[in-house]
Amino acid sequence: AEELERLFMRWVRYVGGLKHSTFHHAPLARAFPSYSLVVDKDPAAGDFTSVQAAVDSLPTINLVRVVIKVNAGTYTEKVTISSMRAFITLEGAGADKTIVQWGDTADTPAGPRGRPLGTYGSASFAVNAQYFIARNITFKNTAPVPPAGATGKQAVALRVSADNAAFVGCRFLGAQDTLYDQSGRHYYKDCYIEGSIDFIFGNALSLYEGCHVHAIARDYGALTAQNRQSMLEDTGFSFVGCRVTGSGALYLGRAWGTFSRVVFAYTYMDDIIVPRGWYNWGDPSRELYALSLFLSFPPSPSSPLFRFLTVDDDDDGGAGRCSTGSTSARAPARATPAGCRGRGSSPTRRPSPSSPSASSTAPSGSGSDRGRVPCSNTHTRAAHTSSCKEEGVERQSG
Repeated sequence: AEELERLFMRWVRYVGGLKHSTFHHAPLARAFPSYSLVVDKDPAAGDFTSVQAAVDSLPTINLVRVVIKVNAGTYTEKVTISSMRAFITLEGAGADKTIVQWGDTADTPAGPRGRPLGTYGSASFAVNAQYFIARNITFKNTAPVPPAGATGKQAVALRVSADNAAFVGCRFLGAQDTLYDQSGRHYYKDCYIEGSIDFIFGNALSLYEGCHVHAIARDYGALTAQNRQSMLEDTGFSFVGCRVTGSGALYLGRAWGTFSRVVFAYTYMDDIIVPRGWYNWGDPSRELYALSLFLSFPPSPSSPLFRFLTVDDDDDGGAGRCSTGSTSARAPARATPAGCRGRGSSPTRRPSPSSPSASSTAPSGSGSDRGRVPCSNTHTRAAHTSSCKEEGVERQSG
């Protein structure tokens, strides 16, 4: 067990997470609250009746830790934290008691001059400032699960676009594109994340620890869409000690970026994972997508098409040599340092999805990706086999 833990921690060190200022010289004085505000639906019980009003009351450039306590209730509002209002802690009365919700989608005509908001602008709650902390609160987008083939229905519950954010005991509820983990270094602890298509997506360096990830896909969906574009980017998603449950047939990831990177460690998965496991977004150049399992259960789908990068155990203290191989039904693959490509061995190319939708046009670099979720011919649950259609839901970023 100690050896396996060492291998995983070597991956963590490789992506640079422990080199961040959070671990060495973060401004610890900012961690202690300077003052607090109370939000309550009853004007007599708090300082403000809306979360946005409490945020707007802070200085434009905020330099002290402020705790905004949000009492129980459903707050139907769209909230944005501007980039200079750092050091905010948002504390609910409980994730099942305090809910912040809104219902915009990417095609909502509420942008400048009546233009669509796009995925970026659809967020019910947007964090643009550093050192944000949220505890015991629910972020929700009320838009329904989109039908197969729908476009413009991306509906973000929370977008976080700043460095050094933490979420503890929170819930993120939505359908397509629930959690836009866009950029920065983030930590999610004991959270519940629900969605259907690409419901954890973006290009952050994030650790999900002890989280429950639940799919509500009608037929098929995708858990992650990681958008790492270069081998030099220290970004990726790590799921440690998590649970993956839900309905539909689920891909663990789609390669939104050319060098997408996702790791599942010590994670339980329901029998809903598509045997292929991942999708290259219709672009063969993305078939080196680093999707790794590390002591997860079930260890792997039964299909030999579900391949993982593995790490050869060596003593050079580096990232290890790269190789590929199919995991057996009872032997989990080891976690993978993300920069494997080009470090020695040449990974075997994985087969492209056999579905006709796999030949869809590869996303362009213009910010609007239009890959389709392919329909696997064999799902892990027999009930999904007959419902499989040659349809998909597009990945489109605003």
